[in-house]
Amino acid sequence: MEKMLIEVSLIDKMGSDLSVVNAARVSFANKHEEFNDTKDTKLISFLAKHGHWSPFAHCSAQFHIRAPVFVARQLVKHQVGLSWNEISRRYVDQEVEIYEPKEWRARPDKSIKQGSAEEVVDINPRGDIVNHYEHAIKQAKWSYEQLLRQGVAPEMARMVLPQAMMTEWYWSGSLYAFARVCNLRLDKTAQKETQWVAEEISTQIKPHFPQSWKYLTEETNGIPGH
Repeated sequence: MEKMLIEVSLIDKMGSDLSVVNAARVSFANKHEEFNDTKDTKLISFLAKHGHWSPFAHCSAQFHIRAPVFVARQLVKHQVGLSWNEISRRYVDQEVEIYEPKEWRARPDKSIKQGSAEEVVDINPRGDIVNHYEHAIKQAKWSYEQLLRQGVAPEMARMVLPQAMMTEWYWSGSLYAFARVCNLRLDKTAQKETQWVAEEISTQIKPHFPQSWKYLTEETNGIPGH
């Protein structure tokens, strides 16, 4: 399944649910040495529901992600509270990896201006869609490699590479910022491939900030991004 081609790895994290409540309570010169399941959970719920985002910004996470360029260009639009460093084809000319979907989603209803339908386009029996796709990809890769052989700089040769090329990046940011990313990208109208990235981010970050993540995402009416 093409979902497996997209990789998301939590590299590092800072803070905990206790960090959040202590950041909030410092206004009153208070501090807890241990997380109180009742009082501190209630405080986290209140902070999330009423949009008090700054305490959640004292916790952070770093991910390493591999995904197609067209997915990366959607996700890099999220800027606030996040930092992004990506592999550059200005400097490297290693083998190009291409994302190859196993299914081709149909266009949505004409009344919808973006996204795709749940239906899958039937590419059998001739497989024309796959053949056209593979031909275009092979031509792009050959042209790229030929330009390099002719001595063209990688920063110019890369112009022929398709959006289906795999890329990778480090993505770091605050807990609040990643909650906003996931709330927006897990929406059913988001592109499937970006949903897969958001699902992995959510799955991997949740165990480290269980209460904060719960109230920043699935169980609050004041979720970031909405």
